[in-house]
Amino acid sequence: MNILSLDNVSVSFGGIKAVNGMSFEVRQNEVFTIIGPNGAGKTTIFNLLSRLYDASTGTIMFGGEDVTRLPAHKMASKGIARTFQNLELFDNATVLRNILVGAHAHRRSNLWQDLAFTSHVRKHEEAMRLYAEEIIDFLELQAYRNAIIKNLPYGVRKIVEIARALCSRPKLLLLDEPSSGLNLEETRDLAFWIEDIQKDLGITVLMIEHDMGLVGAVSDRVLAVNAGMPLVVGTPKEVQTHPEVIQAYLGEAA
Repeated sequence: MNILSLDNVSVSFGGIKAVNGMSFEVRQNEVFTIIGPNGAGKTTIFNLLSRLYDASTGTIMFGGEDVTRLPAHKMASKGIARTFQNLELFDNATVLRNILVGAHAHRRSNLWQDLAFTSHVRKHEEAMRLYAEEIIDFLELQAYRNAIIKNLPYGVRKIVEIARALCSRPKLLLLDEPSSGLNLEETRDLAFWIEDIQKDLGITVLMIEHDMGLVGAVSDRVLAVNAGMPLVVGTPKEVQTHPEVIQAYLGEAA
């Protein structure tokens, strides 16, 4: 069963097609990875999925619903969460407060209820806090829960951003180059977290990644893209050894 599908999706900037006729499906509860050389359109695909960009053509279906024109602020409540290549955290807030931001995607109270701090609001805040603590335990962030983000090592901050995304209770988690800036040990730990997110939490993972070791370790299927277009879909080994993929990375002479 597919949780996400793109059909002939394109987007242009100043006459240049950043994504051109992109079509692929992501199955329920798999780790699906997009690879490709720099400038291939990978992050543009994520920006289309999170509705930061509008598609010029094509259709994006999520959970059986057409979300091609859905406003960006609705995507988290639909069940899509993402991380970014460059960390987007509140540097002067604690780890716990950063993670709690993710829980507000499912907030149902209005301004007056919040100001009055009604019993409904209190119960919701308690539930959000409990779930945030569960995520902190799940990702082993207990030692950092009250630490200020700007004082933490880069690798810990990367995990905090994943924790914030998980706190929105997503059905689909978009990870944009999660291993970027991590050392070998941190990347190995990341592989375990991704596997646990998929298997223990039952969350489908769609990832953009350059580290082929990580790609091979966690991915069920891989899509290679180049110049905004899909090249080939298959297992990590099938894709890495495909002639078109080798040519895209190394050039015609290869």
